Amino acid sequence: MAVGGIGETDTSDLPRVAAVAPVNDRRSRVLAQDLAAVASYVLLAFWVTWRVWLHPTWGLAANRADQAFFEWMLGHGALVATGQASPFFSDQMNVPDGINLMANTSVLGISIPLTPVTLLFGPRAAFNVFLTGALILTAVAWYLVLSRYLLKRRFAAWIGAGFCAFAPGMISQANGHPNLVAQFLVPVLIWRTLELRRGRWVRNGVLLGLVVIWQAFINLEILFMTAVGLVIFLAVAAALRWREARACWRPFLYGSLVAVGVALAALWYPIAMLLTGPQSYSGLPYEVRGYGADLGAYVALSRESLLGSMESARGLAQNAAEENSFFGWPLVALTVVVVVALRRSAAAIGLFAVGVVFAYLSLGPVVRLHGSPTGLPSLWQSLHDVPVLSSAVPTRWALAVTPIVGLLLALGVAAAQERSEALRGSALVVFRSVGAAVLLVALVPIAPTALPATKLSNTPLFVSSGTWARYTAGGKSIVFVPMPTSGVNDPIRWAAMTMTRMPLAGGYFLAPVGPDRIANFTSDFRPTNYYLRYVSRTGRIPPAAPATRANALADLAYWNAGAVVVPKRRDSSLWIKTLTELYGVPPQKVSDVWLWDPATL
Repeated sequence: MAVGGIGETDTSDLPRVAAVAPVNDRRSRVLAQDLAAVASYVLLAFWVTWRVWLHPTWGLAANRADQAFFEWMLGHGALVATGQASPFFSDQMNVPDGINLMANTSVLGISIPLTPVTLLFGPRAAFNVFLTGALILTAVAWYLVLSRYLLKRRFAAWIGAGFCAFAPGMISQANGHPNLVAQFLVPVLIWRTLELRRGRWVRNGVLLGLVVIWQAFINLEILFMTAVGLVIFLAVAAALRWREARACWRPFLYGSLVAVGVALAALWYPIAMLLTGPQSYSGLPYEVRGYGADLGAYVALSRESLLGSMESARGLAQNAAEENSFFGWPLVALTVVVVVALRRSAAAIGLFAVGVVFAYLSLGPVVRLHGSPTGLPSLWQSLHDVPVLSSAVPTRWALAVTPIVGLLLALGVAAAQERSEALRGSALVVFRSVGAAVLLVALVPIAPTALPATKLSNTPLFVSSGTWARYTAGGKSIVFVPMPTSGVNDPIRWAAMTMTRMPLAGGYFLAPVGPDRIANFTSDFRPTNYYLRYVSRTGRIPPAAPATRANALADLAYWNAGAVVVPKRRDSSLWIKTLTELYGVPPQKVSDVWLWDPATL
């Protein structure tokens, strides 16, 4: 409005302003709702991870090994981003053989963007950002796709997205597997795939291909399960809506081919490294391939759920980080009710079909109920030795059930919202009250709790001061004793603090073992490994015969060892005596560790 003389106002614009005002009010309400949704996800993510933020020297109590592994990967990603390391292979762990990073979840799609955080604050802080940010971004991505594209109802989107990001399986995986929690590209993959129907197949195909590339460098397992789910969903939906499918199959097919071409252009070499590169393997360890979800877990409560406990989850999952299938009776019942109520919806039936297939696959090679074999046939039994599938963990198909349940939940809430719009007065109040009660009964028992955390060991001054570098010139390695494995993971964390510049003999990783090249979680044992394992298991130090000492020196040559180091531990004296017996000479004290220099042995 223009202002005229004193005390006079030109009102010719009032009708236009009156028309614009409701639109601006609506935009303000929408923005407020969106900000409230995002704020709720941020608060929930920090509630889950607050212990590792409050105590910077603490780590995840349930899975310190994988946390150390991903801290190492974040350090490696920082070197890749600054041009100091190869992206797909590293010889800084498992010297001299190295590790195939494509076969070991290198998370370059996260570690490279997080490089500034890693360089400024260290890999442990970057890990906390990775984990917390994965929860937040996954929830926000689902909310935006649901509210803007799939449903366009914000409350339903808020409920569905919150479940997809904070369901029991996701919180369980947050115990050391941030790569599996980082599912923020899954809703984008679904959105861009469905967009292929709408024409502009070159543009849409290119966009989908780029999203596929990014997801491939976060986690290939999630990408594979998403692709399988989309194929099943689209097949069922097309069968139920054949006329609509016939009208859009050409742009969908052409766009899909473009997406495949774009993705393969960038991924052919990394995939070749994964499948046939050095230190590639033919399948996961047989023990891991046997990980299956217990039928009883689907109606039970996980240990990280509000009303769950160690007792409620006992015997129903392989470990705390693989409680993927815990939904509880109320939510399972509600999901069935939603599917029945929406039985005329192709989307609901398609999602239900995907969920049933994934749940069946998740049961693994032997279908069990409360730990006992049921005798029911297993779908996975005939698949777990198939190439590619042999590198999948069966129980994680239950993790892929989580977004299925989340989407069905969102569809159910949206349908209830639509129905409530036709009600008035007391009928509306009763309907909303019953709906709220149903959601509370289904979701409150599985609400997430804060992840358990514990204090981690202090980093030796030998590492933090850079003293280690005096012993690694010429590509030599540091041999920590006990040697690093999944159970002895502190050296991996310490190496991460050097941005992986400190080379390690041994470590925690997947590498081929034996003629069939089945993966193991560490390298082939050398004679020294067997000697040290005997001491660890018995507490006794066997006399070192001349042949034993000769083997020990040969192992040091094999590892190209620059130093053998015993850090401060509760059992340091045992290892000092062990190595003194093995090498025939006592150690020297360097900084705050005990050290043997192979050049003097």
